[in-house]
Amino acid sequence: MSTHNQGTELDLSWISKIQVNHPAVLRRAEQIQARRPVKKEWQAAWLLKAVTFIDLTTLSGDDTSSNIQRLCYKAKYPIREDLLKALNMHDKGITTAAVCVYPARVCDAVKALKAVGCNIPVASVATGFPAGQTHLKTRLEEIRLAVEDGATEIDIVINRTLVLTGQWEALYGEIRQFRKACGEAHLKTILATGELGSLTNVYKASMIAMMAGSDFIKTSTGKETVNATFPVAIVMLRAIRDFFWKTGNKIGFKPAGGIRSAKDSLAWLSLVKEELGDEWLKPELFRIGASTLLSDIERQIYHHVTGRYAAYHDLPMS
Repeated sequence: MSTHNQGTELDLSWISKIQVNHPAVLRRAEQIQARRPVKKEWQAAWLLKAVTFIDLTTLSGDDTSSNIQRLCYKAKYPIREDLLKALNMHDKGITTAAVCVYPARVCDAVKALKAVGCNIPVASVATGFPAGQTHLKTRLEEIRLAVEDGATEIDIVINRTLVLTGQWEALYGEIRQFRKACGEAHLKTILATGELGSLTNVYKASMIAMMAGSDFIKTSTGKETVNATFPVAIVMLRAIRDFFWKTGNKIGFKPAGGIRSAKDSLAWLSLVKEELGDEWLKPELFRIGASTLLSDIERQIYHHVTGRYAAYHDLPMS
């Protein structure tokens, strides 16, 4: 990944002027969803690209070291070797972008990736995920422990209360402390947009997170009732663009939660390409948080190569 976002001074005059044009955002979101997807080999190529943006995730109460092992193996070998050979892509080193786990499972993930000879990053959720309602001291300690265990990316959750009550200085202050606690690890800030009340709040929270030093802004924990949606993404992507124009800093974007189909992933790629340009279509600046998406992408690639749909046993470990 590229160097860190060092953040900027808190500029509340910028925040106070913000007003999002809700109908215009919804119209743009409809356009994206109405778009006809690419076909055949173009689709296969875009789907393989999508694989390289996935933060392959497991955040379940019943996670064990053996399912973390399986996840890490899948991250290293996301698509069956014979399918990649048929597409002449077997020697391109296609892996997922990272694996994402709970803090207590970071050691397992680091060990498992080492065992399969894979140096992709381990991302850990932290700061009282998913609600963000634990004491600040506890949240900071959780980041430090995850980094100590080998996480090189930390997906923090913000305290939504601070957004809903307009306490922008306090939000900025907390994220600054999270940035510091991360040390050399990258800071990905989850806004939990389904709980922020309005698109204007989504824009403001995005901007504060970037000013405070986030390397990525992420839509959702995947545990809210509403997760990644196109209207929210458009607002966040435009905040990223505005921040870039103002500071010259490129901040990454990560939609997460509810992205399950190969077709969905293509819509997300085209949205980022259109709103921010090709330079954002790389793992340093774009990730997709997903647990089941990879299975569907592999099924679609299987269909592209063989002309038939895979039976359950054709694609084990998905």
